[in-house]
Amino acid sequence: MYDVHKVRGDFPILSREVNNKPLVYLDNGASAQKPQVVIDAITQAYSMEYSNVHRGLHYLSNLATDKYEAVRGTIAKFLGAADEDEIVFTSGTTEAINMVAYSWAMPRLEAGDEIILSVMEHHANIVPWHFLRERQGVVLKWVDVDANGDLDPQSVLDAITPKTKLIAVTHMSNVLGTVVDVKSIVTGAKAQGVPVLVDGSQATVHAPVNVDDIGADFYAITGHKLYGPSGSGAMHIRKDRMAEMRPFLGGGDMIKEVSRDEVIYNDPPMKFEAGTPAIVQQIGLGVALEYMMGLGMENIAAHERALTDYARTKLTGLNWLNIQGLSQTKGGIFSFTLQGPAHPHDISTVLDKKGIAVRAGHHCAGPLMDHLGVTATCRASFGLYNTTDEVDKLVDALELCHELFA
Repeated sequence: MYDVHKVRGDFPILSREVNNKPLVYLDNGASAQKPQVVIDAITQAYSMEYSNVHRGLHYLSNLATDKYEAVRGTIAKFLGAADEDEIVFTSGTTEAINMVAYSWAMPRLEAGDEIILSVMEHHANIVPWHFLRERQGVVLKWVDVDANGDLDPQSVLDAITPKTKLIAVTHMSNVLGTVVDVKSIVTGAKAQGVPVLVDGSQATVHAPVNVDDIGADFYAITGHKLYGPSGSGAMHIRKDRMAEMRPFLGGGDMIKEVSRDEVIYNDPPMKFEAGTPAIVQQIGLGVALEYMMGLGMENIAAHERALTDYARTKLTGLNWLNIQGLSQTKGGIFSFTLQGPAHPHDISTVLDKKGIAVRAGHHCAGPLMDHLGVTATCRASFGLYNTTDEVDKLVDALELCHELFA
């Protein structure tokens, strides 16, 4: 059975107090806390095992290289990818999507070509495409969500025209918690010859994902949300798409030979991994993913579904709380405002005094804020270590906010 209290014991920061109150960490959508096994792995790598990878023949270099490269297989296993050579290490989703924009899209797209986006996208899956709009005249086409925050796959497919060259869509909204049926989008798009990029930053945290089953051309993850270190992450890229991509960055490791007159690039995935990488961060990410798989992704998903259902009942019972997005697919992310003059920053400040960490702002989702008609929200986002007791503390603190600001 999934014992959340035992799991909490694996995360040292959860035992601390903030403002003389036990920490209630509900900012997992921004970045998750780290279990002791990840902290220990990072400490071990830096204190006893550190060396550069791929370059040396000495013991430490070989050890670091073996540990570093083993993470590629761990990520492939975590994502359900049969071929670990389709895993490209990145610093996170932002770099991964920029890599696709520069390496794959920029050489192929011309003025008037279209990229389809949902209005729910994080800025990391918007700004790189704006670069192409500004510099090459690419057209961005937006697909809205409905009143519940759901994205109809058919509405995405209906937006396809002969000019459509890419669909870029989130698997789970970082604001609404909506889980998107990306497999249906990929299947329908593939029938029309349109590649699909999926931002998996949130979805892979909360439930099992199988990228081979989904079939997307590009699927990005970021380590710091997966209970791993910041500066770690990966992109799953189908081999046929890899063959179409030029190198993103130039330097060591991504080459076979360099002379005065030519350069011969390394084979993928190394072709897209220039320079000294985030060695320790990726090793830490591998440990974090092993930790999650050890708990069982189905067990994590079941725990979080029960927690989300509990939170939905509690929060929707507050008739002065405006919750953004109540999709039936909703994961453990609740964005909200209070009726009255309270700004989300005011709300988060009061919650912080109670030891409760939430996020307040636009959540790097400007187009969605415009669509919702708000400038900012508070966001409580749950992780594998959160409890119903913490939901109750959130509700109590929100009732205090209502009393203060009503």
